[in-house]
Amino acid sequence: MSNDENSSRLKRPDLSLEENNYLLMLGDRIRDLRAQRGMTRKMLAQQSGVSERYLAQLETGHGNISIILLRQIAQGLGFPIVDLVREEAEQSPELTLLIQYLTRFPPKTHEWARRLLQNELESSGRSARRQRIAFIGLRGAGKTTLGTMLAEHLGVPFLELAKVIEQEAGADLSEIFSLYGQTAYRRYERRGLESVVANNEAFVLIAGGSIVSEPANFDLLLSSCFTIWLCASPEEHMSRVMAQGDYRPMHGNQEAMEDLKRILAGRTAMYSKADAIIDTSGRTVEQSFLDILEVLAR
Repeated sequence: MSNDENSSRLKRPDLSLEENNYLLMLGDRIRDLRAQRGMTRKMLAQQSGVSERYLAQLETGHGNISIILLRQIAQGLGFPIVDLVREEAEQSPELTLLIQYLTRFPPKTHEWARRLLQNELESSGRSARRQRIAFIGLRGAGKTTLGTMLAEHLGVPFLELAKVIEQEAGADLSEIFSLYGQTAYRRYERRGLESVVANNEAFVLIAGGSIVSEPANFDLLLSSCFTIWLCASPEEHMSRVMAQGDYRPMHGNQEAMEDLKRILAGRTAMYSKADAIIDTSGRTVEQSFLDILEVLAR
């Protein structure tokens, strides 16, 4: 965070300490979610129609007082604020009680419960899932290079979810985002992944780095494919992308490395849910490929 942002995180005199802390927490949460999406503040402003200036105020704890009033209403009703602003259909009583029950336990228990339910779903199709291998991770980790090598080695199709999405939408990714926005992209992402799984018994898939930003789509990937997170240090991610002749990560953004580190930090918890993690830092392509074969052999 810049010095200007630090200096602007001053308490609002018209609010209580607890209310100020809530606005600061909300700002941090929005900034973290923006990082998980891999979006700059300018990108979010374009997608949301909200000015960069207001987003900056929101992220430094100076959000509109209306959010405090909405929070007070939620507290008066005895419900979490998320229940007031949820857009999807009302969830079943069973799911509501299950979520409430799980909140009583530490995060480690949540992981155990998710794995238990996942194993139950996979019990009849475990061998099929092992034939479908998906790579996730940020650009520069080696997904395309290693994925191509693995597909040739196994004699199965090599697929890139980004290209499948473009086929589904009839437009390239930049057009999807500029014309339809993030929500439409995630919808096409879901359709593309469902199509790939339904039409192929075995494959190597490059799922991309941002799929973890949409929990429903990432859950579908985890339950349908043997998922491998290819990771590397931020410095290696950046240097490999630039070595390929792509200087866009640095264009017009002197804080590109900090943005990259923030994105990686924001996504690490979800990336870690993969079946296997392979660190390609300081490894040759051949060494990393042998690491993948060793994981698959286990």
